[in-house]
Amino acid sequence: MFENALTNIVVVILVLGFMIFIHELGHFMAAKAFGIRVLVFSLGFGKRLFGIQRGETDYRVCVLPFGGYVKMAGDDPTQVRDGQHGEFLSHPRWQRFFVVIMGPAMNVGLAILLLGGLYHFHHQKPAYQEQPARVGDVDADSPAAKAGIQAGDLLVRFDGIPNPKWEDVEIKVFTTINEPIQVEIARDGENRTLAVTPVAKGPNHIGDVGWYPNVPAKVDAVEAGLPAGQAGMKPGDEIVALDGRRVFFWPRIASSIQEGAGKEVSMTVAREGKEIDFHLKPVLTDLRGEKVWRIGVGFRGNSVVRQLPWGDAMAASLRDNLRNSLATFDVLGKILTRRMSARSLTGPIGIAQLSGEAYRAGWPELMMLTCFISLQLGIFNLLPIPVLDGGVILLLAIESMMRRDLSLAIKERFAQVGVVFLLLLAAFVMFNDIMKSIRPS
Repeated sequence: MFENALTNIVVVILVLGFMIFIHELGHFMAAKAFGIRVLVFSLGFGKRLFGIQRGETDYRVCVLPFGGYVKMAGDDPTQVRDGQHGEFLSHPRWQRFFVVIMGPAMNVGLAILLLGGLYHFHHQKPAYQEQPARVGDVDADSPAAKAGIQAGDLLVRFDGIPNPKWEDVEIKVFTTINEPIQVEIARDGENRTLAVTPVAKGPNHIGDVGWYPNVPAKVDAVEAGLPAGQAGMKPGDEIVALDGRRVFFWPRIASSIQEGAGKEVSMTVAREGKEIDFHLKPVLTDLRGEKVWRIGVGFRGNSVVRQLPWGDAMAASLRDNLRNSLATFDVLGKILTRRMSARSLTGPIGIAQLSGEAYRAGWPELMMLTCFISLQLGIFNLLPIPVLDGGVILLLAIESMMRRDLSLAIKERFAQVGVVFLLLLAAFVMFNDIMKSIRPS
């Protein structure tokens, strides 16, 4: 437990530190391009730990690692300025706008480039995401079951999207709570239109309807000393029916065996174009310290891994980042209008936990998470919140329309509101993370 917590902290500091460096580098490069003097380039806030002075710039690392800033000459309207060209506020508004927006733009660009690079060398996704959206299983008493959806149904239209992929379906469900979604299904040669209403589930209170994708039960391994091996089942077999019911989602086999508590099961297996029936009696065995009923088969991972050409990789990265951006704005809008729970927000503690889990899962997962967080950081900084880049952009836009600078008093109040808001937001998301750890449901 302690080792995992320590790993989480180290990984999140490295990940956030890298993204903050890229963000501040955007401000730094734009400022230098316009001849603005940069006094401080800092990773972190608070007391200076160490650094180096190069020319007029102090490159430093500070004690609080979650943040960073670039301090430019003449960027504080409350301080006396001498009107020199190297001061930030002495430059035209369009140049100041470019300096400010380059930080978020670098984060968005980093997400696109890193994800594109990952896809070029390692593009992995579940096989079901590339197939038609066929339902593999439905939980009893779930919203999907109440709507009349059954295992084997094909989604031919979902929320107005014809022939949807599971990626489209999953994002829409995750970001919808207590609002009906129109679904057209194909079953036994007929189309039916239904409405399914997601409900909040899990510590993040994301939408869930209780259905699962079609994932065939391809046998990957058979243990010789257990019932399946003794009966002659082989790797490569596909279990297509269990107790007379078609199987579209292999995890349901394991849960059904556990629910049966040793009751004999009948299975139909497809092998080389033929179907073979097996009658197996599960045995109670010890698995990782727990007593479970087993027949002795393991199922094949249903992931597709390939290397995409650079053009295809970047196109896929742009598409996925756009989808994630639209989903982010959708969630923010629903939180503000109270159509989604604010528990879906994640703070530093949650990000640290996710970072540690991704690190332990492998570098592709860590890279995916890094890209996602970088995109979220860019989007968050563009929100019109005082003190953030989006707040500065909002002020510049107002001043451009007024064709004059706002008064110092207004700018000070604007900044004060921003500081209070960010402190309250930080306290809320940290409390949110703690409560999700204590009460995960």
